[in-house]
Amino acid sequence: MDRIKAVVFDCDGVMFDTAEVNRLYYNQLLEHFNKPALTDEQFVKVHMFSVKAAVEYLFPEKNGLDDVYGYMKGLKYADFIRYMVMEPGLKSLLDSLRTGGYIRAVATNRTNTMGAVLKAFDLENSFEAVVTAADVENAKPSPDQLLKIMDQFELKAGELLFIGDSQFDEMAAAGAGTAFIAFKNPSLTADYHFSAMAQIGGLLNL
Repeated sequence: MDRIKAVVFDCDGVMFDTAEVNRLYYNQLLEHFNKPALTDEQFVKVHMFSVKAAVEYLFPEKNGLDDVYGYMKGLKYADFIRYMVMEPGLKSLLDSLRTGGYIRAVATNRTNTMGAVLKAFDLENSFEAVVTAADVENAKPSPDQLLKIMDQFELKAGELLFIGDSQFDEMAAAGAGTAFIAFKNPSLTADYHFSAMAQIGGLLNL
């Protein structure tokens, strides 16, 4: 840990509990097109996927998705943000990281909703970099987001610590060669398994 210079957070499942909001959002989308609500298996997948991958997964019968994306443009994601729950201790950890001189970043498969989320929770100035699926050629499980952060700050793989909660996060960390904390998911292969932000601060002696 003495080599770590940047701490990178996944959004959904790490910074926020977004299970309820994501389920509500995609169920409303499915209902509009007369499709049944998400099954548990579908929910697990769309919770990891980028929006594009989730839509393609949920509507495999469609030759084109223009009507789906058209309806989604009318859905105001801001109306769903109130169902998100910030992880206890997140702001305190981010403040401690800043004081400790660490680079703070986000690597998420969200796209155009990330800005609204940060604004709603007063986190706009809490990160030196925010990389979404829209900022790279390949979303997670590709390591592209982590590699982009490493390139931006001229970091080596051993200088970055990534915190995620899904198999996609595990695969992205492995692909980038970075240290990985599995957050609230003991089934993942990781360097550390934590369930609270304070444990991450403790690891870094903050």
